[in-house]
Amino acid sequence: MVALGGHRLFVAQAGHHGSMILFIHGYPTSSYDWHPLWEPLATNYQLIAPDLLGMGFSDKPADHAYGIENHADLLDALLDKMDVPQLHIVAHDLGVSVAQEMLARRQTTSPSQRILSLTLLNGGVCPEAYQPRLLQHLLSSRWGSWIGPRIPQKAFERTVTRLFGSRTPPSAALLQEFWALVNHNNGRAISHKTGRFYIDRLVLRDRLVEPLLQKAVPVRLINGAADPNSGAHMAQRYRNLVPDADVVSLPGIGHWPQIEAPEQVVQAVEEFLRLQDQ
Repeated sequence: MVALGGHRLFVAQAGHHGSMILFIHGYPTSSYDWHPLWEPLATNYQLIAPDLLGMGFSDKPADHAYGIENHADLLDALLDKMDVPQLHIVAHDLGVSVAQEMLARRQTTSPSQRILSLTLLNGGVCPEAYQPRLLQHLLSSRWGSWIGPRIPQKAFERTVTRLFGSRTPPSAALLQEFWALVNHNNGRAISHKTGRFYIDRLVLRDRLVEPLLQKAVPVRLINGAADPNSGAHMAQRYRNLVPDADVVSLPGIGHWPQIEAPEQVVQAVEEFLRLQDQ
């Protein structure tokens, strides 16, 4: 655990050689999402993967603001505390928006750390193209605080399963692990707060997208095309905005490419980072 701003962040670390990679996970789980990539990438890179505040094994304060900018503030503070001078970012889902915010603030200010590149997995790269599930809408409604603690496990599992590719469904064990992470330290009690990020990023849309249009750093999008939230339609929207965009499309793969097609994702990440580190 790392103490920051009066709260504790769980931070996984691995590797002793090569460039630094910060992994930023998505909603509603944790850094555990990266476990299929962990061992292969730790051979040649230094890895940092925190659980965002309000998720996983990090603290889940009821009175905290869980906006995209709040998450970025804590991650910048973590990098300062760990004395990281420069880094690559690999991000998924909510983490995509947090990474975009971290990049956006570096266009107008000078934080201590230099971002070398972004590798973005399925998420709201272009917020206007994101298609949230019904459960997200309900949690973000005025009834969200009542609904969150009462979400049945089966409803949670159905929602998650529908985000996976039809040929790469989650195992019963993985669904149980996801459920345990959401419930750890009474996490469902704040799920209506942590899940509102998709509304937050619509407000921040221009700020988040502009650095990608300006090509502030090299960006690769690894996209599970079968994801109903942010699949092929998101990749196409990104290509429309950035015609020569670097997109690795994974047909048949859903919202969690790093879990559904880890070997392909490792290959795409390593190939991209080798080009940046030359």
